[in-house]
Amino acid sequence: MQVTTHTITVHTTRPIEIIDVTTEVRAALASVGLTRGQITVISRHTTAFININEKEEHLLEDMETFLKRLVPKDGNYLHNLNPVDGRHNAHAHLLGLFMNSSETIPFSEGKMLLGEWQSIFFVELDGPRTARTILLQISGI
Repeated sequence: MQVTTHTITVHTTRPIEIIDVTTEVRAALASVGLTRGQITVISRHTTAFININEKEEHLLEDMETFLKRLVPKDGNYLHNLNPVDGRHNAHAHLLGLFMNSSETIPFSEGKMLLGEWQSIFFVELDGPRTARTILLQISGI
């Protein structure tokens, strides 16, 4: 068994942004030359997450609208009274309670076993940010 690690860096431009990283994850998997195993995709942030869902323009807009309604940015949150890094981002941390920081995806014959409509998304909840890091750990034969 071989285990390898890769990173993907993304730049976000909006407060809430859903970015398809499927192509980048596929490229990393192809670069290692393994045929069977699993790949774990993890966000290394507490206000940005990984999600598998359908890539459809209107659905992505609906997702963003849903997140904004679920936990409004302008809520009266204690975390925002004395933020550690100067960002009033309690809403982003609270939304994170409903999300995954990682997804593990099996692969066979060098290809991820995603469903026909599935894509891998990086979900920014506290943007914009100049550099966000996604860690990939690929293990297999």
